[in-house]
Amino acid sequence: MSKKLTVMVSSTVYGVEELLDRVYSLLTAFGYEVWMSHKGTVPVSSGETAFESCLKAVEKCDLFLGIITPQYGSGVDSTGLSITHKEIKKAIELHKPRWFLAHDQVVFARRMLMDLGYKTPEERSKLALRKGASSVSNLKVIDLYEDATMENLPLDERQGNWVQKFDRDDDANLFVVAQFSRYQDVEQRLTEHFEDTARVGQSVGGRNE
Repeated sequence: MSKKLTVMVSSTVYGVEELLDRVYSLLTAFGYEVWMSHKGTVPVSSGETAFESCLKAVEKCDLFLGIITPQYGSGVDSTGLSITHKEIKKAIELHKPRWFLAHDQVVFARRMLMDLGYKTPEERSKLALRKGASSVSNLKVIDLYEDATMENLPLDERQGNWVQKFDRDDDANLFVVAQFSRYQDVEQRLTEHFEDTARVGQSVGGRNE
């Protein structure tokens, strides 16, 4: 590959600015081109909405890092989904090579609601958080977490569903270093990913002829 690998970092910003700054510094130091809205490095066009520019960036990036925080995000479109939620769903839909981090508060909130009998998005939709809730800003962050872990699929079909829990910024940084510091290894895995995708496409095409 002649160009730098591009990593799209998808996350809300409020409350995790220092973490995002550190992740950006780490990834650029490892040799990646980093697209992050917090840093203003996502390619944008005056003829597109912010949602459109972000989703196009997901389509064009080589690698995707999603960070799920207790904040769901204020930018919500007519579907009721935040821009971060749509970015993560798009990365999964496109089978992007992807990594996810999820804050411990999101994981704990999900477990607590499951213990109380609210196990699905439909059941959780009957609940409403009080204004100013400090645990999570919106119960849809749990839906987002479950999209990342592919809870809707049987266990043996959940490919790419690893979500690393973190509590402190240091934990998240450690994950980023462990997964992205070996640039050549990541580059090789990406090449293998494209080769596998091409073989699947050829196989499907052959069966349809």
